[in-house]
Amino acid sequence: MGYVPSSWLPGGVPDPLIDKRVVLGTQQSRIDGPDKVRGAARFAAEVRMDRLTYAAFVHSTIARGKIAQLDLAAAEAAPGVVLVMTHRNAPKLALPPPIGLTNLKAAGNNILPVMQDAEIRWNGQTVAVVVAETQEQADHAASLISVQYEQAVARTRFDDAKAHAQTPDSLMIEPNRLKRGNADAAFKAAAGRVDAVYRTPWHNHNPIEPNAATIAWDGDRLIIHDATQALNGTAGSLAKVFGIKETQIHVSSPYVGGAFGGKALWDHQILGAAAAKLAGRPVRIALSRASMHRLIGGRSQTEQRVALAAAADGKLTAVLHHGYSVKQPHSACDEAFTLASRSLYASDSHDIVQHTIDLDLLANTFMRAPGEAVGTFAIESAMDELAHELGIDPIALRRRNIGDSDPVSGAPRSQSDLMLAYDLGAARFGWHRRAAQPRSHQDGEWLIGMGCATGSFPYARMPGMSAKITIDSDGYATVASAAHEMGMGTATVQRQHAADRLGLPLEHVSVRIGDTSLPFASFAGGSSQTASLGAAINAASSKLAGELLRLAGNDTPLAGLRASEVEFANHGLRKIGEPSRYESFASILKRAARNDVSATGESGAPLEMLKFSMHSRSAIFCELRVSDVTGEVRIDRLVGAFDCGRILNPKTATSQFKGGMIMGIGMALTEETLLDPRNGRIMSASMADYHVPVHMDVPEIDVVWTDIPDPRTPMGARGIGEIGIAGVAAAVANAVFNATGKRVRDLPITPDKLL
Repeated sequence: MGYVPSSWLPGGVPDPLIDKRVVLGTQQSRIDGPDKVRGAARFAAEVRMDRLTYAAFVHSTIARGKIAQLDLAAAEAAPGVVLVMTHRNAPKLALPPPIGLTNLKAAGNNILPVMQDAEIRWNGQTVAVVVAETQEQADHAASLISVQYEQAVARTRFDDAKAHAQTPDSLMIEPNRLKRGNADAAFKAAAGRVDAVYRTPWHNHNPIEPNAATIAWDGDRLIIHDATQALNGTAGSLAKVFGIKETQIHVSSPYVGGAFGGKALWDHQILGAAAAKLAGRPVRIALSRASMHRLIGGRSQTEQRVALAAAADGKLTAVLHHGYSVKQPHSACDEAFTLASRSLYASDSHDIVQHTIDLDLLANTFMRAPGEAVGTFAIESAMDELAHELGIDPIALRRRNIGDSDPVSGAPRSQSDLMLAYDLGAARFGWHRRAAQPRSHQDGEWLIGMGCATGSFPYARMPGMSAKITIDSDGYATVASAAHEMGMGTATVQRQHAADRLGLPLEHVSVRIGDTSLPFASFAGGSSQTASLGAAINAASSKLAGELLRLAGNDTPLAGLRASEVEFANHGLRKIGEPSRYESFASILKRAARNDVSATGESGAPLEMLKFSMHSRSAIFCELRVSDVTGEVRIDRLVGAFDCGRILNPKTATSQFKGGMIMGIGMALTEETLLDPRNGRIMSASMADYHVPVHMDVPEIDVVWTDIPDPRTPMGARGIGEIGIAGVAAAVANAVFNATGKRVRDLPITPDKLL
């Protein structure tokens, strides 16, 4: 791709909406806000159906073995029970196809048989489904089921399994092993060096809305109202599992109460559909928090060795990043933590490789900024250690190692100004007040410290995303796509985008998303949906211009013009550079005796990603206090400065950035999935035991951004959904060191590690 002229690629000509914006870039409240406040927005577990039943799950209590005996009699006789489903009576089901870039109609995360035999493959696997008239009756009957097992030896210990680790050839389509230059020689000759091991624990998904679905069969047609971030992937997967055509499945998901990677296809949708088929009645599944922790994967545990070598002036001469994460053969997700260390800093040499461990546990999956969130904790903690070792300010050290091109491939950066983000953030934060010497500031028992860190997340744009634009005879436009609204403001921002793209006022545009009856959409993940849907709307608008010109015919000021020669403006089309040659949508449709006109466009191959180095970046600043008596950490302030291209809606963007940073606080200080190593049982399977940040944990958070357009992306924007969490844990850890002089390399940073 390096030899292909930039003008041939998507974004070869910068999107005109980078500069010609009216409502795009302005603050707009989310259009779904009023319905959510009134309780009128129906989520997956709130859809009404006649003769609805409710499901409860029974989970295995061993990690490996077989079901020896199942005593269902008491459950089947319990009040209100409609069905008890086990492997004995479950329908024949095929394996779910794995989620990934090679098949956008697949969404499976845990690629194992679902209730097809007596074998137990992880602790928490569903061994029985109870369907009853009420949720309380289902839960009670599930508690009456007795299960006995033939237990087998299970692999549940991370450290023991490292001896049998595999080294995959690739991670997230990137080559896994990278050796460049002579790292060994660089370490021997270095004026400054750091060599340390950093550890992060298992993390579980805990969105406000638990995973849920309301499911019914209408003859051989499957209807599922699902909390999903992969509408078409769910439909395609369920078609494969049940051996029916994709056209026989209708998936609706108008609202999702947070997803973050955990709401694609898991066992509960499959089991719910199977139970609904056997019962002959609709089934609702709303997972309890305990069931979520046992059935919905999270972030893998990692162990990372980072070694940095530098000259006396701070220029890096070697970057080594090795380590381990868990990925079983039945998991679809790489926790690719080593990718962050390839793209951030220039170095004379690199030695990078990642190993994967197979354990008898629930499959891990994507979680906000997969790989980068934990990878930046390691690399950015090491950079802070190196700055302290060399006596260089941490921001100055980063400034000396930021290059103009990709550190590994040499590809030019499309747009990147990380150091401007650092300048903006440092000024807003007051970095000049930081003392270089740890334990320099104290207020009574409280040690006060400051830290910073870089975050990084790659730009992504998915192919195949489609959008249909319809303009009616009154000049109103509707944009339709099976895209996803998970709380980030997709419909709101794309309404702004379509208004500017079509030359219409905002109130003349509506957006329909969240249903497989609409044009195809890829899964919402990798901070890709805004760019992908934006590209589809752009393509649809170009086709729509052609359709309007065809309808206009020859009796029009636009006669003889091609689509490339006109632009949308003032409720119609006009010739570029000659605004007097204009006709309104209403006039064109009236003369053609049409009520409306439509066109569908598709996001093409993201070739720009192959030629340019494209990343969203952040500079995260943290000020905190640590009790010298109890070891308690209290964060006082967080500032995030972001370089993510153009910001399309400051109000929703601020919410996204702050939400990611709050998840970063959890990663740094509180979140940890506790596994019993003897049997692989999750011990922290409730919100009482798995601690996410609450209001009292969240300090004042301030965000700023560079707002420099990326000329090769739709609307000049890059993804912002995941960059907020990347770098936060390292900034907190670095501030803890500045406060106490103690370096914590094992998350979460709990009081016992500081005493």
